[in-house]
Amino acid sequence: MGTFIAELVLQILSFVAENERENIRKRQEQGIAVTKKRGVQLGRPETHISDNFGEIIKKWENGQIKFDDAIQECNMSQATFYQRLREYRIGREL
Repeated sequence: MGTFIAELVLQILSFVAENERENIRKRQEQGIAVTKKRGVQLGRPETHISDNFGEIIKKWENGQIKFDDAIQECNMSQATFYQRLREYRIGREL
């Protein structure tokens, strides 16, 4: 009998927790929708590549400039530089 009551209490608590998670998710979605309607930009700001990005890549690949100098000229972090490099190379293949 004690096990039955313990399982019943656990199921009730599980049900309450799941409902609370759903309510939190709905409130979050509503908040995001209101924020987007106001025109607020969410997430990280987009980092655009400069017009001379291709030239910087060529210099870096040919060993004319160091990697640190390349990312400094592009004004990007290492991760962003590699991401934009990958996008640049994919764009050239198409």
